[in-house]
Amino acid sequence: MSPDNPDRERPVDEADQPAPPRTPDAKPPEVDPSAGTAPGEFGPGQLPASAAYQSSLELRFDEPRRPLRALATVLGAVLALAALGVPLGLLWAVLAPDTPVLKTAEGAIYAEPQPEQPIAADGWFSLLGLAFGLLVALTLWFVLRRRRGPVGLLAAVLGTLVAAPVAWQVGRRIGLGTFERLLATAPAGQAFSKPADLRAGGVDWLLGVLPVPHGNLLLPAFGAAVMYTLLAGWSRWPGLRPEPEPGEFSWVSAGTPAPTTAPEPPAPDAAEPPRG
Repeated sequence: MSPDNPDRERPVDEADQPAPPRTPDAKPPEVDPSAGTAPGEFGPGQLPASAAYQSSLELRFDEPRRPLRALATVLGAVLALAALGVPLGLLWAVLAPDTPVLKTAEGAIYAEPQPEQPIAADGWFSLLGLAFGLLVALTLWFVLRRRRGPVGLLAAVLGTLVAAPVAWQVGRRIGLGTFERLLATAPAGQAFSKPADLRAGGVDWLLGVLPVPHGNLLLPAFGAAVMYTLLAGWSRWPGLRPEPEPGEFSWVSAGTPAPTTAPEPPAPDAAEPPRG
């Protein structure tokens, strides 16, 4: 044996032989668990670095998708966003101006020929709804990190579709009771104001059962869909979820003992120890 030929049974001038081809029925060689492993070899139950890293990724990021959990996530997000439609409607009622009207024998008419207040009410709702949709998509992108993708997009779009009519109904009812009372009891010629309402949006009923919003009630969902799509397109992870760096994993699992180092062979010219 020499440093150039560490195998004692193989002659120096013998060329290296290629490994035999693997067959489906081939079995791995049996390894004695009590025997040590040489440096660079892997014992039973041990994986190379690339295989261990791949298995760790599969455990953390290739989890089975459960439809019930995804449905619960979407429903929870829709309910939470519907509740957020209440403060959105209150904010719209504060910012949108009331329209001055005049009581006549036929009812209430605008005090001005072409009032700007109804247009301002539509504009404020459109701006607030669009900003609301952008913030919802951005928030759900970070809150639902494990559900990024179709589930997160569906939650953002459906949630904003529900929140917009809620905000509209809450905002338009601020001061509506006073307006209806004055409309019924005020004498002709009395001036008062009408609370903000939408003229460029509303809800139609499909078959009398399914509500279908239209107009600027769709702007929150539009903003949420655009923002979420842009975040997905700019994501640097193919799976949209943050993936760990290779250095964050240990190449050997905690339950696998560390491989023992086999004793190095004696040098070619080393003297044999004395025998008793």
